[in-house]
Amino acid sequence: MESQESTKRSQDEIHDTTTTQQQEPTHDEPASKRQRLDESVEPQNGTTKKSPLDKVKGVAPIKAEYLIVAPGQSAKVAVPDVVDDDEAEGRGTIEHQQQGDSRDAGKGGRRKKKTGQNKERTFGTFSDAQRLCNSVAWTAEFSPRSCKFGERCNGLHDIRKYLKEGRRADLATFDGKCPTLEKFGKCPSGWRCLFVSSHSKEVEHEDGRKELVLTDKDGNTYPDTGDTGDANTEVVNNVEGQIKIDLSRKRVQFEKSDKYIKWLEKDTQIFRDHHHKQKDGNAEALDYRAMYVEPPFKPSEKKRLYFGRETPALAPLTTQGNLPFRRLCVDLGCELTYSEMAMGMPLLQGAKSDWTLMRAHKSETTPPRFNGDGPIAQGYDNSKDLKFGAQIAANAPWVAIKSTEALARFLPHLRLIDLNCGCPIDMLYKSGAGSALLDAPSKLERMIRGMNAVSDDVPITAKIRMGVRDDKFTAQKNIERLALGSEDNRDILGAPGCAAVTLHGRTRQQRYTRAANWEYIAETAAMIKRLNERTDSLADTIREVDERTLPNGGRMFFIGNGDCYSHIDYFDHVDNAKVDTVMIGRGAIIKPWIYEEIQTGQYLDKSATERLAYIEKFARYGMEAWGSDELGINYTRRFLLEFLSFFSRYVPIGLLEYLPPSINERPPAYKGRNELETLLASKDYKDWIKISEMFLGPAPATFSFTPKHKSNSYEIEAEG
Repeated sequence: MESQESTKRSQDEIHDTTTTQQQEPTHDEPASKRQRLDESVEPQNGTTKKSPLDKVKGVAPIKAEYLIVAPGQSAKVAVPDVVDDDEAEGRGTIEHQQQGDSRDAGKGGRRKKKTGQNKERTFGTFSDAQRLCNSVAWTAEFSPRSCKFGERCNGLHDIRKYLKEGRRADLATFDGKCPTLEKFGKCPSGWRCLFVSSHSKEVEHEDGRKELVLTDKDGNTYPDTGDTGDANTEVVNNVEGQIKIDLSRKRVQFEKSDKYIKWLEKDTQIFRDHHHKQKDGNAEALDYRAMYVEPPFKPSEKKRLYFGRETPALAPLTTQGNLPFRRLCVDLGCELTYSEMAMGMPLLQGAKSDWTLMRAHKSETTPPRFNGDGPIAQGYDNSKDLKFGAQIAANAPWVAIKSTEALARFLPHLRLIDLNCGCPIDMLYKSGAGSALLDAPSKLERMIRGMNAVSDDVPITAKIRMGVRDDKFTAQKNIERLALGSEDNRDILGAPGCAAVTLHGRTRQQRYTRAANWEYIAETAAMIKRLNERTDSLADTIREVDERTLPNGGRMFFIGNGDCYSHIDYFDHVDNAKVDTVMIGRGAIIKPWIYEEIQTGQYLDKSATERLAYIEKFARYGMEAWGSDELGINYTRRFLLEFLSFFSRYVPIGLLEYLPPSINERPPAYKGRNELETLLASKDYKDWIKISEMFLGPAPATFSFTPKHKSNSYEIEAEG
């Protein structure tokens, strides 16, 4: 543990990471064993020193000297409000969409339903006061392109007027230098950049005219091409705009999907007739095996996957799991990442918003760590593996199948495609997607089987919950079906080909009201081990599983998910629950360096200045991803504030009485070891905005922010 001097280090001490060393837990200690820090210190009467938080369930054990207790108030601390976290993977709710102002009421006093995603939250407007026309946005002052709107254009064409009246003044953060320019040598935001003075100049021509021109990092004038182009060469999976247009206009043909869906419809009817005649005891029942027709696209030889002790994963997180955040996690040791959950139908309709979720940073295309200590699928090639996978949600097999074909065709950097079968949000559940699939095993199997048939060499995986209701766990039956296929037709169709399953140890009904059930996850891990061994024993029976339909040479990987908040939790789950690896959701948002702790095998007491440096890095990554103009900077601000709504929950190790920390414990009011640490712990979103202004400048007067997750709200989701 740190010395008293180090726990009071100043804000100016940057990058001075220290670790807790006194009574350091080993990887073999169960997460349930809590260590008391300083328990060797005893008062003079010989009794053990007690904390005012001893035995208070749900309360983080803050050391007494850091607690904020009002004069005359009892030292006993009340249990803080429980914060439910469903929203981090929810994309709006039916209930919220139905809420609205009375002005939205239609005939009969009924309120019109708001459509779209997360319409219950608004962020104000953060565009320029006057729009600059694209015809001059990236050109020299005297070399504009022709405006296709002509006199009808409502944008400014005068660059000097735009810089003076159309936008706010340049920002002073980052020493007034454009971060994108510093990184890539040029800025794609052109004249709209809020650091434009760092990459523009006025040149005087021989005739005495003075012209404003854009420059690169070296001060050289841009060629008058009319566009600086996409300076960020580190982002992959950029789908061309024409492809999205073709999708929206139904010009894209899905040959594989159409043939498979046609076969699926025919096969379903044949099987239904056969099943009914057998049920009726008809002696002339159809021989289903004789009538079986091979699907036009048998699942091909997929890339082999690997999940191991050395590959902790980041969960697919809507809003929080954006590209800049995933990039930060990879910097800190995350080995496997997933896109935010994309909806299958918008992908097929060419929706820009959902295709943007598929963009990844080049750091996500590098191979994950590979020690080779755990079970390895025969033929696995780590050099051809990468970190990034996509997750989709769909409510019908044809939607899942066609969107899978689209992803496999248009995204060159894809490790796997994961089907979300766990999101509890009403909007998805009531449509038959997300966790609704847990009660529709036949449809779920058809989805996975069909996705495998059209995904080329990209493996298909699934993320599920224990079940829909607390009194009925269905995960194990669903996993057996995903591993081997239904008992009625696995001897004919083979296995669905699911390469890996992630189990979140909660039900849809439970949400985040209780801790994740790792005992059930451990039972499921043991069952999957038996299933992996069973595939060989089936070879001599009439129910033989076609080897061509088995992923990873017959091995299904199993990933656990839920409440992992330290390296102690992680290694406890891998060693005792026997999962292949652990997927981390909220724990990674609260402290992204959890992956660094897993790599080093020790707690890292990050100073406030180090944590502020991560916020700065996120701001830089955000501007690189979304731009340094007014729109891009405030997109970055919005997602940074979403990040800070979780990041502020972190309680520094040096302030705790006990280890390991628990993600489900909430701290009472406390002060940090310095003013910055106290600020970073603030639960007031106005303080989060102040923190964002350190790097993104003042928020526009029209900008607003409401935290996505709220206390005692059960309509939100963090890990599907």
